[in-house]
Amino acid sequence: MGNREGKGVRGNSDIELEAFKREIDLRQFAVSLGYEIDRQESWRGSAVLRRGADKIVVKRNGNGHYVFFSVRDDDDHGTVIDFVQGRRNLSLGAVRKVLRGWIGRPATPRQFPALEPTSPDRMRIECAYRGMAGVSRYPYLEQDRCVPAGVLGSARFVGRMRMDSRGNTVFPHFDAAGLCGYEIKNRGFTGFAAGGQKGFWFSQTRRDDRHLILTESAVDALSHAALFPDAEDQTRYASLGGKPGKRQMGLLQATIAELPEGAEIVAAFDADPAGRGLAGDICQVVANLARSDLIFTSHLLMQEGEDWNMVLQNRYRSRRMPSRKMQLPDRRPVG
Repeated sequence: MGNREGKGVRGNSDIELEAFKREIDLRQFAVSLGYEIDRQESWRGSAVLRRGADKIVVKRNGNGHYVFFSVRDDDDHGTVIDFVQGRRNLSLGAVRKVLRGWIGRPATPRQFPALEPTSPDRMRIECAYRGMAGVSRYPYLEQDRCVPAGVLGSARFVGRMRMDSRGNTVFPHFDAAGLCGYEIKNRGFTGFAAGGQKGFWFSQTRRDDRHLILTESAVDALSHAALFPDAEDQTRYASLGGKPGKRQMGLLQATIAELPEGAEIVAAFDADPAGRGLAGDICQVVANLARSDLIFTSHLLMQEGEDWNMVLQNRYRSRRMPSRKMQLPDRRPVG
């Protein structure tokens, strides 16, 4: 009899712990302790919060538990229970008392968008990416690819590259659920995060953007911005990371569908059969949306085999100044 009662107590205890992990929004709880959301570093599926030197990332795992990890301490991670224990140095019993007040609270307006559960691979990929350095200079991009430091450090691109422990430049890829992988580039080397999936690499965006420039690689996007600096003011950039699959094309269609009225989609691909084929595919995606307000433009290079970074390198090495005006073919609406 006593054993059965003990099991019942433990069972109720387990149920309570499960409720803490699943029902308490760790973002909201952290805010109650003085943490502030970093909206520039947060994205769909992940929230970054800071308090002083403490910087954490909050996600939901496959069980629906809110979980966190510290960007600065690999041993600091877990659920809301670990979060409280680590920051208040409390026993489990004391933690229960703190968290019970957060269960069954009256409904309040949602402060944060819902976090969808994420896979272990995504959790691992994001943990690795967040641990990489955000630097001010990128030797590979500047020296090998001739991308000006001013472009890399501009508001449009800051925070959209990182550097790993080997000095590789890393470009994050996103899909509808958030970070899904990252591309790794260096001299003579291109790789992708193990277990990751290709999505799109994006520049920073602004509400007043009126142009979306699509390129085959992130380096080409940076090069295009360097060659046509006057265009950057209301222009966002995205890279497909090579030939896109069906999943990426679906993501692209959703991305274009969210563009504001009268937006222009520019296909700035390589001057080869694959690039021309991609431009045709993007034109079809825009047409399928049946939005007569959208404008599609193909901006392909004239010299066969060239890409935008090749043009940038040639101009830099011949010391010719890039054009200050963005020369695009005649725009035509897609109806």
